[in-house]
Amino acid sequence: MGSGVTVRNLTADAEEFTCNAYLVAGDRPTLVDAGTMPGVADAVRDHVDDLDAVVLTHQHRDHVARLDEVLDAFDPTLYAYGAHPRRDEELADGDAVQMGDEAFDVVYTPGHADDHVSLVSERTLFSGDVVVYEDGAFSDGSFGRTDMAGQSRERLIESLYDLLDRLPETVEAMYAGHGGPYVAGETADDSVREVIARALTRAERREPKYPDE
Repeated sequence: MGSGVTVRNLTADAEEFTCNAYLVAGDRPTLVDAGTMPGVADAVRDHVDDLDAVVLTHQHRDHVARLDEVLDAFDPTLYAYGAHPRRDEELADGDAVQMGDEAFDVVYTPGHADDHVSLVSERTLFSGDVVVYEDGAFSDGSFGRTDMAGQSRERLIESLYDLLDRLPETVEAMYAGHGGPYVAGETADDSVREVIARALTRAERREPKYPDE
């Protein structure tokens, strides 16, 4: 088994703190988030000649710091839920956007950020920071932090329920904003749905994600 799209994490070897910036190859080469790593545009060019679109899961600095570099290099269509001076297309819950060779549904998933969206196809989930597979708190299903201004644990919990409701049973791979990917049958023998359900259970304990919160 494996994801239905070819996905490369362009910031995997970054020396600075960054989100994962994913290049989705195929008929419509797309970058999901831009990260903070200098030279990310060159990293895109290492794999594709052109970039058709950039899709933002949300606009925290670690996801957009190098956005202008990418937009200036390729002039792609910029999709974002929240307002941005260079946004071309406004995302809304229930929209569809083509990335690579697949159509992805937009699921509005706030809590970690007011403008957060997740992207779901028949086989692949880009979850941003609402749910991750591994981080410093949990190793097999964790949720985005909600201890900073403008964040809400209760809203994030609602978002995880929404994501489970909208997630096709056929989804095999999850690419989160931080940590490694999860691919059913390769990373572990459970499922993306079970990973999200574990994250939801942990979030519902209402305990601080990190001891120093």
